[in-house]
Amino acid sequence: MIKPLLHKSFSAVLALLVLFSTVSFTIEKHFCGDVLVDVSVFSEAEKCAMEALEILQKKTCCKDEINVVQGQDELNISSFDNLDFEQQQVLAALFFSYINGFESLPKQTIPHKNYSPPDLVTDIQVLDQVFLI
Repeated sequence: MIKPLLHKSFSAVLALLVLFSTVSFTIEKHFCGDVLVDVSVFSEAEKCAMEALEILQKKTCCKDEINVVQGQDELNISSFDNLDFEQQQVLAALFFSYINGFESLPKQTIPHKNYSPPDLVTDIQVLDQVFLI
């Protein structure tokens, strides 16, 4: 009971690990002076009211900081050619023994498949009072 549950949970954790290791995202922060105004993970951070005034006065006290968390871009994909000769032999032997290990059974003919028994008019055992013990 516990083994299938443990197996399924371990598989789910590994799948999530692969998913989160390959996803990349950005964290955007908006500072007004030295004060952190907004932090956003997937969307653009909200600007403060001072930024509209900065455009008119041409002073800059607000700044945006963007942190990019890069996921893994290249995954190692090995092919059959990258294996050693001994590993290729073992893999080929395993493949062929698995494929040839399952042979279909010969088709069996059932001679009485379409035979219907005759209708019973009376029960002969009860009529003759003969019972198997």
